Amino acid sequence: MGKPTFYITTPIYYPNDRLHIGHAYTTVAADAMARYKRLRGYDVFFLTGTDEHGQKIQTRAAQAGLEPKPFLDPIIEWIQGLWQKLNISYDDFIRTTEDRHTKVVAEIFERLLAKDDIYLSEYEGWYCTPDESFWLERELKDGKCPECGREVQFVREESYFFRMSKYVDRLVQYYEENPGFIEPVGRKTEMLKNFIQPGLQDLCVSRTSFDWGIHVKSDPKHVVYVWLDALTNYITAIGYGSDDVAQQEKFQKYWPADVHVVGKDIVRFHSIYWPIILMALDLPLPKKVFGHGFFLAKGGKMSKSKGNVIDPLQLVDRYGRDAFRYFLLREVPFGQDGIFTPEAMVERLNYDLANDFGNLIHRTVAMLGKFNDGVVPHPNESAGADDELRSVAEAAVSSVENAMDQMQFSVALTELWTLVRRANKYIDECQPWKLHKEGQTERLHTVLYNMVEAIRLAGVVVQPFMTDAPVTIKAQFGWSDDDFAWHRLAFGDGPSGQRVAQAAPLFPRLDVEKEIEALEEMTGAKELQKQNNEVGAKPQDETKDPGKPQIGIDTFDQVELRVGQIKTAAKVEGADKLLQFQVDLGFETRQIVSGIAKYFTPEELVGKKVIVVANLKPVKLRGVQSQGMILAASQGDTLTLATVPDSMPNGAIVK
Repeated sequence: MGKPTFYITTPIYYPNDRLHIGHAYTTVAADAMARYKRLRGYDVFFLTGTDEHGQKIQTRAAQAGLEPKPFLDPIIEWIQGLWQKLNISYDDFIRTTEDRHTKVVAEIFERLLAKDDIYLSEYEGWYCTPDESFWLERELKDGKCPECGREVQFVREESYFFRMSKYVDRLVQYYEENPGFIEPVGRKTEMLKNFIQPGLQDLCVSRTSFDWGIHVKSDPKHVVYVWLDALTNYITAIGYGSDDVAQQEKFQKYWPADVHVVGKDIVRFHSIYWPIILMALDLPLPKKVFGHGFFLAKGGKMSKSKGNVIDPLQLVDRYGRDAFRYFLLREVPFGQDGIFTPEAMVERLNYDLANDFGNLIHRTVAMLGKFNDGVVPHPNESAGADDELRSVAEAAVSSVENAMDQMQFSVALTELWTLVRRANKYIDECQPWKLHKEGQTERLHTVLYNMVEAIRLAGVVVQPFMTDAPVTIKAQFGWSDDDFAWHRLAFGDGPSGQRVAQAAPLFPRLDVEKEIEALEEMTGAKELQKQNNEVGAKPQDETKDPGKPQIGIDTFDQVELRVGQIKTAAKVEGADKLLQFQVDLGFETRQIVSGIAKYFTPEELVGKKVIVVANLKPVKLRGVQSQGMILAASQGDTLTLATVPDSMPNGAIVK
């Protein structure tokens, strides 16, 4: 029996002149998953690429005085250079202008046309050129595109349509039978509520107002519209429709995809249109579509018009790709939105990488050199088994595996850092310098070996997230490929007797003020503030919310925050603003009343993992007992619950 397979994709990216940090977020996350699965022994196929057809490309190429393909080539080269800079380990990069794709898409269109899944009609409605999306009147937001907020045009043209309505019941049944198909689960609720339940419209799949695209063979004045063209790359890249036997075998080997990793703004296309296209082709559906949240800049979603687009290359050049990759995957729970701030990045790199991981390695190497001539000693079990460190290490490995299997990268890194921090604490507790001074050689050797083992396990487990540091650590400590393999993650299974090389700190500490200033320059924060001042806005310090008085850590420590899961939710009779919940805190179930009925229906909150203030004094609200508070953030008319990943156990303490 061969290796189990794992097929993972990112979207094929529209070739902008520059991709921003959000694009890098998707690709780095998929790369971490691909690397993890390879380490676990899977035969992985990781696909990315570019979506190169459409009206936008034709217009931009004409403005540059070029044909579309010559216009695109240097942009694609830049994108591939970015992925190389980030050490993205893709197995294939598909361009939708390649013959292996265009020929198959043309054949698929004819097949669906012959089945009457595609029919000729006329499109009349609103169209967003930048997003290449059609919208109904009711879907517009203030008369503009609900996705990008830009102007839409009213268009009328002859078009072919795909009969989405023919398959919608079957799609809903698939959702019900495969609850893990769309993650996070809130994305599925959104698809049902916003697109399917109001009545799924048939999809426009051809255009006649431009000609840069795959022409319909039986009606060449039409070109295949972007989503039928773009989405099909997931099967053309692995050989679907190919005449080559080896390619056909590749398709049979890897399809269906294990996971499509996409941004939340294109979940609709991947979880509604794409599955229906596959149903019409009598092909299995992907096992999962994971729609992650946005990495936002200060001031909201990144855009050129706002001047807040963050160039990943600048960050990589300044801090290295390991630091950049670590920050992306650690800072925000995968699936939720997060905000990029210079302060957060500098703190994460200083505390997690320099103070914790880098310091653990540097001080261990220094003590090996000082106390044992740079050689990893053999442990003496009789001198102390150090069961707690071993237990923390084994638990961390298990927790990382569980989190990675759920694509919870931030949780996985948090669990791994429990080992890193415990190992640093272990050094402080055991005091190798004191053991050396007192001549307790056997105990010293055991402690030094255990320090090295903690680093070995952390180095192996961090490989999906960082690509350079693990290689450096492995070479520095003289470990073989087998010593540094996932199947050797038992604490105490590492070798002894090898000489360890001295080296500069792996993650040097950053000058906080200097780096924040540099990041503000990179991200356009200073320029935005300058523009605001020029148009009469108050300086930032004058408009800043003064907030509440500062408190000390001793005061904050009195607040008990725990993870709770909402088991039931209902409106409080006679109170329009109140909802009544039964919340599982792990050790007990509490009744909590919250004034959020204006923002949520009870049904959409059941199952959510929230953060609860667990030690509030009970109060009665409209005669109903409430034993705690659910945390939420609000701004204007918007309210969002403070949630945690599903992998976090009920009752876990939030610090």
